[in-house]
Amino acid sequence: MAAFCKGRHRWKRTSWFHVLSRTLTGKFDYDLVVIGGGSGGLACSKEAAQLGQKVAVLDYVEPSVKGTKWGLGGTCVNVGCIPKKLMHQAALLGAAVKDAKKYGWQISGPICHDWATMAEAVQNHVRSLNWGHRVQLQDKKVKYLNVKGSLVDEHTIKGLSKAGKEMNLTAKNIVIATGGRPKFPTNIPGAVEHGITSDDIFWLKKSPGKTLVVGASYVALECAGFLTGIGLDTTVMVRSIALRGFDQQMAGLVTDYMESYGTKFAWKCVPKRVEKLSSGALQVTWNDTQTGSEHKDTFDTVLWAVGRAPETKALGLTKLGVQLNKETGKILVAADESTSVPNIYAFGDIGEGRPELTPTAIKAGKLLARRLAGHSTEQMNYDDVPTTVFTPLEYGCVGLSEEEAERRRGKDNIEVYHAFYKPLEFTVAERDASQCYIKVICERDGDQKILGLHFTGPNAGEVTQGFAMSFQCGATYSHLLKTVGIHPTCAEELIKLNITKRSGLDATVTGC
Repeated sequence: MAAFCKGRHRWKRTSWFHVLSRTLTGKFDYDLVVIGGGSGGLACSKEAAQLGQKVAVLDYVEPSVKGTKWGLGGTCVNVGCIPKKLMHQAALLGAAVKDAKKYGWQISGPICHDWATMAEAVQNHVRSLNWGHRVQLQDKKVKYLNVKGSLVDEHTIKGLSKAGKEMNLTAKNIVIATGGRPKFPTNIPGAVEHGITSDDIFWLKKSPGKTLVVGASYVALECAGFLTGIGLDTTVMVRSIALRGFDQQMAGLVTDYMESYGTKFAWKCVPKRVEKLSSGALQVTWNDTQTGSEHKDTFDTVLWAVGRAPETKALGLTKLGVQLNKETGKILVAADESTSVPNIYAFGDIGEGRPELTPTAIKAGKLLARRLAGHSTEQMNYDDVPTTVFTPLEYGCVGLSEEEAERRRGKDNIEVYHAFYKPLEFTVAERDASQCYIKVICERDGDQKILGLHFTGPNAGEVTQGFAMSFQCGATYSHLLKTVGIHPTCAEELIKLNITKRSGLDATVTGC
């Protein structure tokens, strides 16, 4: 610590005159300081450093309500995309073992899953990524500071260490990329005391057992999906609709498959309270909003997946005049990620109206770094961003939902090509494929530009990623028809689409 204090940074002894003089003379400690060490913040900082900027990253993770904590890398690496996909893979392997018997594999005895083994392996991989990020910052000559950052003015950041010591840094530009954290409901007795969130589920050392997942976002459905897949009794409680913001026909297919897969759903239900019984079990009381009746059941774990809140409250934004959306708490940003205060920028999950997706934050961060370094004027294009929901039957999409296409263009001005298909892998295994579905939404006239593409089926992310590039090239329905398929694949069903919804014809694919 003593050696650190002798460097350019000064702990609390640093005088405000010293900070002010640096600001007025235009001499700063750094060209860029990034607050937030998630995927976007790290991408921004490393890109800026590669372009010759002097850069520091401030990252500090407050433990969850349950005390869960993790290392550098943000939500995606530690409590999001990476552990989620690995646990989803664990569930897929369980389904594959069942299929294997139909393919001739002689598997004797009961098949069971051990949570502790999976969790340890996943957590070890995450820790290796934490270390890898630190090494990358060092290699790129980005200064990493494990301190909590807040803003003093448009060029000054106050850092607070875990031990409570303060430091001040100055920078020509400041970037905020602090992301968000899961919310607990504040009006339900016992919710905080007895529940967990996605900040905790991936770091549990013991199996969550019988689980109630409250919420129907993609986070809720993905968690419920892998919990069911590894053999746990899992219920999803849905207040209104599933996958809000996604195409609702596709959302229905996803939840229908999950129900047939073994996940239970409590539709149109609202939790009332959570109580811990003497046995240690959690008794949940809820209301059915359709019938008005009250219900109770016991669970080992209650997982709240009812939305996320931006990490903006402790940054000191309002006193500086950084404008926020009062309802969401997110930062109002322009197309170039600038805020209402000069030299302060924000992107990723904390930006109002921005997709809460890791790849968009990474790309936006890199582009911002290039602009701030004077190497580019290119701005992030937030249109036609692809994504995939990693539920038991995966759902990938890019572009507009059918509802949004109708709203923007009018129902009579769009054409929807669709098909129900059966993956070859499902045939020998005798799996139900009634929710495997594809639709492509196009303009009805002219070249029939593709407005949206939706796919449920195996490896949906891999399929959707490939077709997403065509959206950047102005893909049309005729381009699909001119494309030669790879046989036999699920992806080739997209280039064979020829039945429209408007026709009313059976869209079930026959033959190979």
